[in-house]
Amino acid sequence: MGIRGLFKYSTVVVMALAAYSAATPALAVLKIDITQGVVDPLPIAISEFHAENEGARESARAIADVVTRNLERSGLFRPIDRRAFIQTPAAMRVQPRFPDWRAINAQALVTGTTTMLEDGRLRVEFRLWDVFASQQMTGLAYFTAPPNWRRIAHLISDAIYQRLTGEAGYFDTRIVYVAETGPQTQRIKRLAIMDQDGAHNRYLTDGGHLVLTPRFSPTSQEITYLSYLQGTPRVFIYNIDTGQQEVLGDFPGMTFAPRFSPDGNKVIMSFIRGDNSDIYTMDLRTRRIARLTRHSSIDTSPSYAPDGSRITFNSDRGGSQQLYVMDADGGNVHRISFGRGRYATPVWSPRGDLIAFTKFTQGRFFIGVMRPDGSGERLLTESFLDEGPTWAPNGRVLMFFRQRRTREDGSGGETTLFSVDLTGHNERQIVTPTQASDPAWSPLSSPPPLIR
Repeated sequence: MGIRGLFKYSTVVVMALAAYSAATPALAVLKIDITQGVVDPLPIAISEFHAENEGARESARAIADVVTRNLERSGLFRPIDRRAFIQTPAAMRVQPRFPDWRAINAQALVTGTTTMLEDGRLRVEFRLWDVFASQQMTGLAYFTAPPNWRRIAHLISDAIYQRLTGEAGYFDTRIVYVAETGPQTQRIKRLAIMDQDGAHNRYLTDGGHLVLTPRFSPTSQEITYLSYLQGTPRVFIYNIDTGQQEVLGDFPGMTFAPRFSPDGNKVIMSFIRGDNSDIYTMDLRTRRIARLTRHSSIDTSPSYAPDGSRITFNSDRGGSQQLYVMDADGGNVHRISFGRGRYATPVWSPRGDLIAFTKFTQGRFFIGVMRPDGSGERLLTESFLDEGPTWAPNGRVLMFFRQRRTREDGSGGETTLFSVDLTGHNERQIVTPTQASDPAWSPLSSPPPLIR
């Protein structure tokens, strides 16, 4: 099967479901306030879905299991053990017995059904209930090809997350990263892609050439990355749907950290001309290159604000490696980091409210965030080596890579991916088939068509 067949999402059709009672208020009172510093996870019961026929039996449990893991990993929900459930999935096809769910302290309840239709499509229905208000909060039905059941589970997770938090979910997204194998002296690095939960892992390159710093386009299924093809560093664009890749151009000297602009029309990067590194953009339509910084020091790791008006980057122009912000045309450069240690790899949040970064101080690495004016610095993680933060598209979760200190001489060992939320209290390892580094989170997928 070609790349297009492996990665192009199948068609999904969604239908809104009416509440079970016309007298039910339009809005339920149950909601999670995620603006708090620390959120007490909401107790939620996620029932195994009821299979209406034999062909839908396998997906009934699998979908409920993926929804459970998604919500639990977010740190905002505490799924209740199904062994405590009193009511069966079949008994809830019309309406739950709410006292049974209050008895086990569930505040929210998820029920659903799966049906294999005569035309070969899978129909998946779910409903979210406010247990204490005894009312439905939302309900949707999905129609798709049976192999696409996992995406349905992610869409359901997003719908629940959004209804209970008021924020967009991030479960129907993917991660591109660098898969690493082999000894340190002969490292093989391949581009790989997977769902945000680690499922559907696929390799995009064969490992014949070293690859670094993959980044998603915000507007299309494309990835930009750096590759050492025949020993020369070049910036490539890779189309996930077609599997085709093209060289952006041959740049003199070393090139670093290419990223797309918010509109997808430019790539911003740094490369060396002479003895120092400056920041440049390339217009993808005209291939015209524009230089943004002109300084004798090293300027690198640029990242656009979501509205495209400003750029954050790191530079040692002040004597040590620090974070800076400038206008999109290179003007109005000013420093924003003033804490102890060195700062690197700044990435602007999709919400525009924070900049994530890597920090090194007192022999330890940290992933942290600060406001675009440099205020409110908070460190979320700490280890021997944490690096390369990337934002979930809702701006509430970060992913990064961690290298453990495992060798006898104290040097680094295995490299793995982790996620952490903005509280810093919900840190999770993302399991990958090989060692992994340089993750990049995709934008939100296009929503499926809704039939009302």
